[in-house]
This record gives sequence, structure tokens and C-alpha cells, in this order.
Amino acid sequence: MGIEPTAPRAARASGRGRLSDQAYYYVREGITRGDFPTGSVLAEGDLAQTLGSSRTPVRQALGRLLQEGLLEIGPRRQVIVRGFTSEHREEILLLREALEGVAFTRACEVMTIDDIDYLRLLLIRQRRAATEGREDDFLDLDEQFHLQIVEGARLPILYDLLGQLRGFVRVARLGAPRPTDVLEQVVDEHAQIVDAIEARDVKKSLAVLKTHLRASDYR
Repeated sequence: MGIEPTAPRAARASGRGRLSDQAYYYVREGITRGDFPTGSVLAEGDLAQTLGSSRTPVRQALGRLLQEGLLEIGPRRQVIVRGFTSEHREEILLLREALEGVAFTRACEVMTIDDIDYLRLLLIRQRRAATEGREDDFLDLDEQFHLQIVEGARLPILYDLLGQLRGFVRVARLGAPRPTDVLEQVVDEHAQIVDAIEARDVKKSLAVLKTHLRASDYR
């Protein structure tokens, strides 16, 4: 029989977990929004001071981001924000086509009407963000839309994998703003995806996905 931790010890462990999560989301959002540009050195001490925490949760957060690939170890052993080459972009695209194809196929089989209705709500929000030129909000909703399909397909492991890839996509696209008409075209393609899933048309959903991903990579 294992030994249960005392209440204070359990509380401290829970607190460390929350601080680690806070540090993780703070750094991840800073990377994907460009607040920490490619090549930036992320020092544990500086981040801990900014967050008002000890170094331990920051170290844990940086470790997670290193494992996910958004950070890497630089030539002087510092932790730096990773850059993505054109070869990386092509690999990300191939992986998204394959993995999201699995999700779309399953979604056509198991996604509920409530799930599909929620996708349509996201489309309304995303179109509004496009019209108003709120690109950061648009990209957040874009990520939510794609991951919501995976969640509706009941594939939690794949959800985590694609969440990681979406982080790569955000960083690879930094510094390339898109005009309103391009954003609206993305929403139109998303609407075609939802229509295909609701019709339970696997072939159509996969065709639209491939066209959508390939077009998005060049705009």
C-alpha cells in the first residue's frame, strides 16, 4: 500500500503544478504571439521575476516547451526560441494533412449535431474577427476550430499532438500579416469543412482539408 502525502505536502505539490502551468502558458503565448521572437534567450531568473515565482515552476515550463519543440538549446547552452525553416514548414504541412485527415474521417462518423453547431458558432466569431481585422483573435479561433474537430472526433491523444503542431504553425507564420479578404476566404473554407462533416462526406471533407491547408501555407 502506498503512503498518502500529508495534506500540506499535497497542497504544496498542487500549488507547484498550478505555477508550472501558469509559467507554461505565459511563455507559450509569448512565443506564438511573437513577444519572444525567434532566437530570444529565455532565462529562468528573468521569467521567474516577471511571474513572481521561484525558478522551479519556470524550469518545469521550459522543459515542457523544449519537449514540444518550441524551444531549443542554443550554442551557449541557453534556452532559446526555435526558428522554423521552409523545410520545417513543409514537414508540418505533411503531418497536418495526415493527422487531421484521421480526425476528419472520424469526425464524419461520430461528431454530434451539438459539436457541429459549436463549429458554426466558431465560424461566426472568426468571420467577425476577420472583418474587424483582429488577426490575433482570428488565429486563436482558427486554432480552436481545427482542434474542436479533433475533440469532436473523440481522439484525445491526437488532440495533444495537433495542439503541438498548431504551435509550430503560429510561430512559422509570425511576421506575415494577412489582409481581411484572405482571412474571410479562410472562414469560407472552414464553412465548407463543416458542411462536409455534417453531410458525413469523408471524401469531400478530406479534399477540402487538403486544399485548405495547402492554400493556407502560402497566404
